[in-house]
Amino acid sequence: MSSSAPSPVPLRGERTTLPQWVAVGVLTIATFLVVTSEMLPVGVLTPMAEGLGISVGATGTSLTITGLVSAATAPVAPRLLGDRDRRQVLAVAMVVLAIGNALTAIAGGFAMLVVSRIILGIGMGVVWGMASAVATRLVAPRNIALAVSFAVSGVASASVLGVPLGTFIGNAFGWRAAFGALTTLALIVAAALMLALPVLRRPAAADDEDAAPRRSLARPAVVTGLIVVVLLVTAHFAAYTYVRPALEELSQMSANTIALLLLLYGAFGLIGNFAAGAAAGRRPVLTVLLLATGITLALAIFALFGTLALAASIAIALWGVAYGGLSVGAQLWMTTAAPDRVEHVTGLYVGVFTAAIALGAFAGGLVVEGAGTVPLLWATAALALASLPVGLVGPGPQRTRVADAVPAGVAS
Repeated sequence: MSSSAPSPVPLRGERTTLPQWVAVGVLTIATFLVVTSEMLPVGVLTPMAEGLGISVGATGTSLTITGLVSAATAPVAPRLLGDRDRRQVLAVAMVVLAIGNALTAIAGGFAMLVVSRIILGIGMGVVWGMASAVATRLVAPRNIALAVSFAVSGVASASVLGVPLGTFIGNAFGWRAAFGALTTLALIVAAALMLALPVLRRPAAADDEDAAPRRSLARPAVVTGLIVVVLLVTAHFAAYTYVRPALEELSQMSANTIALLLLLYGAFGLIGNFAAGAAAGRRPVLTVLLLATGITLALAIFALFGTLALAASIAIALWGVAYGGLSVGAQLWMTTAAPDRVEHVTGLYVGVFTAAIALGAFAGGLVVEGAGTVPLLWATAALALASLPVGLVGPGPQRTRVADAVPAGVAS
C-alpha cells in the first residue's frame, strides 16, 4: 500500500480530533490485551498448575518465557520493519498474540505451554514496543504526554479489568476458557487497528538516518533510567507473580477474595498511571523515584503485616498506585532522554522492561520454592530500595516538557 493512501485519521495538527483519540483508544485496548495475556497466569496460577500437571513454580515461569521473547523482539522490531506500515504490523502482531493464547488454552503440559508463550511473546513484544511511539504520532504536540499515558494505561487496565476478570472466568468456567476469550478479543482488536489507525510509515527522523550520523542510545540518562527500570520491574514481578499463593498463605484469603483484591490493585494502578503521566511529562526522574519509594514501602508492609487482611489490602493498594505509574513514568523518561530516536528507544525500553519481567518471575520462583513467600517479599523490597540511589546519583533527562522534547519530524 502506498504511503499516500487515504487515512482514517488526519495528520497531526494544532488540536487532536475525535478520530485521532479513537485511534489512541484502540492502541490502549491492544496494550491491555497483550499485558492481560502475559499476566493472566498470575490470577489462575494454582488451577493452571493443577490442570497442566506441573508445579506452581514451573507454571510461573510462563511469564519468564514470554518476557524473554518480548525482550528479544521489542528492540529489533523497529530495525526490521523498515518502511512497513505500522498499522499492518500491529494488526499482524495481534493475530500472533491470538495464536499464542489459543495454544495456551489447549496446552496439555509444560512443552505446549512453552511453545504457546513463545508465540505470545513475539506478538506482545511488537505491540508493546510500538504502541507508545505510534501514539505520539497520532495526536497534537500538546497531547503527546496524555496520549502516551492512554497507550500505556492498557498495562494498568489489564490489572484493573483483565487479570481480575480472567480470574473470575477461570474460577467459574476454568482457566482454559479465560485464554480462549483472550484469543477472540485479540482477533477483534486486530481488525479494529486496521480500521482506526492511519497508514504510518517509518518516522521522518528515521528516514534521515542515512544522511546524517545518528546519536547512540548509550546515553547517560538512558542508561540510568534502564538500570532503575531493571531493579524495580525485577522486584515487582518476583513478588507479584506469586501474589496469589502469598495471599492464600499469609492472609488465608479465598479465591474470589483474592480476585477482588487484584481488582483493587488494578484500580489504584490506573490512578497511578494517569497521575504519573501528568507528573512525568515535566519531572520524569522525581516521578519515577517517588514510585520506587511506594513499591518499596508496599512490599515491606506486606512482608511485615501480610497476615492481617486489612494491612495486606493497604499494601496491595499502595503497590498498585506505585507500580501502575511506573510504565508511563519510565516511558516518558526514555522519550525525554532520546527525543530524536523515539521508536528505537521505546523498543529498547520495552525490551529491557520485559527482560526484567522474565528475570523477576524466574527469580521469584526460585525464592518461593527455596525459602518461602515472606523471604521473597523482603528480598524484593530490598531490590526496589536499591533503585533509589541509582536514580538519585545517576544523570537523568533534562527537565523539559515532552511535547518540546519530541521533534516534529519524529512525532508527526
